Amino acid sequence: MIEKVDWALARNVLLWVSLSGFLATDASAQSASETHPRPPGLRGSPNVHVLSHIPLGAHLTVSDIEMEQEPSRPYVYVSRRTEDKGFDVISIDDPENSEVIYNWRIENQELHQGGAMDGKQFKIDDRYYFIQSFQFGQGGPNSDVGGIVFDVTSLPNVSRIREVGRVRPEGGGGFHNIFVYKHSDGRVILFATHGRLAKMFDMARFVAGEEDQGYLGGVPVPPTPGALSEGYHDFYVGFDPVTQRDVFYGGGGGGYYLFDVTEPEEPELITTVTGVPGINWGHTVTPTPDGRYAIGETEFQYQPLRIFDLKPGLDGAVANINRSIGAWHADWKTLAHNHEVRWPYVFVAGYETGLSVFNMMDPTNPYTVGYYDTYPGPHNARPARGNSVYTWGVYQGAWGVDVRNADGLIVISDGVTGFWLVKMDGFEGWDGNDWGVPNNSSAQDWENGPDGVQRRIS
Repeated sequence: MIEKVDWALARNVLLWVSLSGFLATDASAQSASETHPRPPGLRGSPNVHVLSHIPLGAHLTVSDIEMEQEPSRPYVYVSRRTEDKGFDVISIDDPENSEVIYNWRIENQELHQGGAMDGKQFKIDDRYYFIQSFQFGQGGPNSDVGGIVFDVTSLPNVSRIREVGRVRPEGGGGFHNIFVYKHSDGRVILFATHGRLAKMFDMARFVAGEEDQGYLGGVPVPPTPGALSEGYHDFYVGFDPVTQRDVFYGGGGGGYYLFDVTEPEEPELITTVTGVPGINWGHTVTPTPDGRYAIGETEFQYQPLRIFDLKPGLDGAVANINRSIGAWHADWKTLAHNHEVRWPYVFVAGYETGLSVFNMMDPTNPYTVGYYDTYPGPHNARPARGNSVYTWGVYQGAWGVDVRNADGLIVISDGVTGFWLVKMDGFEGWDGNDWGVPNNSSAQDWENGPDGVQRRIS
């Protein structure tokens, strides 16, 4: 039987290919797979400038990245894995002379199997915290630790950083990805991947040392025929100012899932994005500030980022959305990884293609506006792992990206080359009100929460 063609996706992929010929002005705009390693001076578009670069150690020991949003706290956290299990703190107080000011490593590193994956900063009662997620194998210590919380209020005085506690979820096992959200009810809630759930923890109760660790329950993955996974891989949580509800966007199972978590203890399914041609697993999903559209990634070579119109599902017109309205790719032979949305821009950490920025003002016709290739190595060179379904060859290079809204600074973590701090001409910061959209992004307002989110200007 011939599979139904997603004509909207095909149209936009073809449109991107045709446009790329007009947008290319020199060798730096060619396919990354055809030019690696790129010649010196041709690694980025003229509007993207490197302010700092810090190599961070052995190959593939760097994972995700998190930047504090307050300019008075110029600190970036880089997660470390495999040989260096922990995290680094980098000061960007002088953007052109960034420096590593602190390293934390798990005790008895050589006995631990696995490492740090994702890290998030949060604030409770005028104290600043950082939680580092871990995934350690059963053959070593701390295999039941999902995350470790640190009080980092004292920075830049690193001597007073202290470990607050270790999140040990019931059933054991680590957290692959986490998200910390300032809920509309005032609570600071940790969402963490664990088994078939996105588990939730009240972090004020956790740091207070409550015996149940502040556990609130979990968001399930709805059963989906043909799904590659039964759990979540990644997620985003944001406030919808129109419906006045807190919305969970989860990537996992056979696609992407939206839940109302206004009452976290009783999550309610809103709609799903499954049955999309070419997608049997959701990796990462991020909505636009108004919640109308979502950018979805599935972690396989050749797959573009797809853009979905969520309105039919949000309005209850359909129970499931099964096609995209747009697609974007930096290089069709590779794949994108994590991304941050600052409407109308999407900042992408694209493994072999490094940092890319595209404009999605017209979601059916996104286009690249800037890039810098942080990965100088060869294409498709990472060794395969037995009969794994994953396309391991291209899983190297830029892993994570973050954006500081106050001034537009962009940081990238690269598993091969380390830490990068860049600036894009014309992007001097971001506030949704300047674009006529709610002031919603992954950056949390720890003081005001969703009270600081404005309704979209009509």
